[in-house]
Amino acid sequence: MSERHARTDLLIGKENREKLASKHVALFGLGGVGGAVLEALARAGIGTLTIVDNDTVDESNLNRQFIATEDTVGMQKTEAAGARIASIDSSIRVIPRRIFFLPETADEFDFSEYDYVVDAVDTVAAKLALIERAKAAGVPVISAMGTGNKLHPEMFEVSDIEKTEVCPLAKVVRTQLRKRGIKGVKVVYSKEKPAIKAETVGSISFVPPVCGMIMAGEVIKDLVS
Repeated sequence: MSERHARTDLLIGKENREKLASKHVALFGLGGVGGAVLEALARAGIGTLTIVDNDTVDESNLNRQFIATEDTVGMQKTEAAGARIASIDSSIRVIPRRIFFLPETADEFDFSEYDYVVDAVDTVAAKLALIERAKAAGVPVISAMGTGNKLHPEMFEVSDIEKTEVCPLAKVVRTQLRKRGIKGVKVVYSKEKPAIKAETVGSISFVPPVCGMIMAGEVIKDLVS
């Protein structure tokens, strides 16, 4: 008998873990946050993962992104992420989509295929389109707010977007969702004020991945509830 999921079974039960194996999660964005979500979902045994990104691994990603190593610099992020998943659990079905999700590319995705949608993209327009499409399809969605220029991962919170405060990105997204009449959006955000103010956003190894792990935890708990 495989010991791969023995510790998971002790915590959530074999039946729930097998339920995870039947689920299809779509992950949009494979950066510092998305890479951590990917890691946690794969190790928890999610059966099918659609991974969406059109970026390549850059040397500047090495300080914080799970899929970024000296061996993967220059690779497509979907390729590096697929290899990472296969090295963890080769039984997971991976559907790579080498495309940036944007309002103009949204029609290329059938959200009814997914059991959960994870928004780890950077732009407001993409976030709004992702949330809107997921809500229209009746699919649960969780969205990452700002993680740049922060040093305190313990300040991340899970919240309805309507209850967020301090985070500038959450404020913008919240305002735009209200205009669209969209409610009940789960987000992970931080009340921490920026540690620096600079044209280029700073980031470090221990902040974006914590946001991603919290998001993955919410996905997993929701799928087995």
